[in-house]
Amino acid sequence: MDSNDLGTVGRRPLPAKPVLVDVAAAHRRGPADVVEAKWRQLALVWQWRRERHEVLRPGVGYPGIVHLIEVARTERTLRQLYPYNSHFALHLSSCTRYPYVLRAPSVLPQDDGRFRVFVARGGTLLGETDTAEAAVALVVAHLPAGLGPAVAGTADDLCR
Repeated sequence: MDSNDLGTVGRRPLPAKPVLVDVAAAHRRGPADVVEAKWRQLALVWQWRRERHEVLRPGVGYPGIVHLIEVARTERTLRQLYPYNSHFALHLSSCTRYPYVLRAPSVLPQDDGRFRVFVARGGTLLGETDTAEAAVALVVAHLPAGLGPAVAGTADDLCR
């Protein structure tokens, strides 16, 4: 392999970009399909980013977003919400398009391996945990009563 190849670092190649789920097609099938597609897409993208980071910056830690997504995705009450992220934080919306409705707490993985659970609007810290599992449990404990699956549309659509 040519040492100028942008896909390699030393002798170790960078991981190939994943084939992403077609979220636009899922929108045509309905909100449940959109939510499932987005969970799969987030998992693929963040796994690729972590693998790429391990090649480019070996030995430098990477926030626990991949494990957090895996754990949150297994929790039935969270899996029905539309997941998205911003600056490593995992957010869960009650609608499938922006602007989102955030009724569930959000989680921010820290560089030290811990997780901060907070109310996205206002930033109120609900707690800090040592594991993704404990962070997800804290999110579930703070879900509003009667929170159902994400619906198609935006926050504006829900207000009509």
